Amino acid sequence: MTRRTDSRLGGTVRELPENLRPRELLEQRGLREVQDDVLLAVILRSGVRGQNVVELARHLIRTYGSLSALAAASPEELSKAGRGLGRVKAQVLAAALELGRRMEAERLPRKFKVRTPADAAAVIRPCAGGLEHEVFWTLCLDAKQGLKGSPEKISSGVLDASLVHPREVFSGAIKSAAASVVVVHNHPSGDPTPSSEDLRITKQLVEAGRILDIRVLDHVIVGRTCEGRQQDYISLRESGLVKFDA
Repeated sequence: MTRRTDSRLGGTVRELPENLRPRELLEQRGLREVQDDVLLAVILRSGVRGQNVVELARHLIRTYGSLSALAAASPEELSKAGRGLGRVKAQVLAAALELGRRMEAERLPRKFKVRTPADAAAVIRPCAGGLEHEVFWTLCLDAKQGLKGSPEKISSGVLDASLVHPREVFSGAIKSAAASVVVVHNHPSGDPTPSSEDLRITKQLVEAGRILDIRVLDHVIVGRTCEGRQQDYISLRESGLVKFDA
């Protein structure tokens, strides 16, 4: 169950009973049991003019809608959204959330095998969560489809051929002597249905891979699960919309 906010936390922190102040709540209930706004308040430590630290934490959660979206925001964006949050507080908050994202990424085995579209989606989810723009990554694989290093970010923004050029896509694969690659990008809308441009770019990359003798195994588009859609990704290989080498 997602823990959002505690309705009893109002007014200034000094006006609150001691057992309802963020740090006291943390000590009393433990990390796993307190609401999101309490954890954020502990990280932020103090509020801003006209807003105590709990109110500031609530404001940030309401503004971004989820912790994933909050974690995807830059320190500059956080400082603007936080009504005078300030550069230092924004950096501290962004750093704490980034550590959480990196811990999620560390859960993958060191020599993680990318043998299925689900494997590729699992690698990218920690990177894509909360992003409000499209990002394109390359996963470089060895001869046994083991992941060679972290996902390589190729482009950020609206996906088109000018941003996703074979030169950039295969540059890391050539340097790491990869046997093959899986390309992945996200759809911030949550709907992973491929566009005509997605298909065109994929065909171009498959052809370039043949010339370079680096197989493009798949193009996976990551979105979000919702009612009527059980998985949050689409594999262009599995869909049959693009012909890949066997």
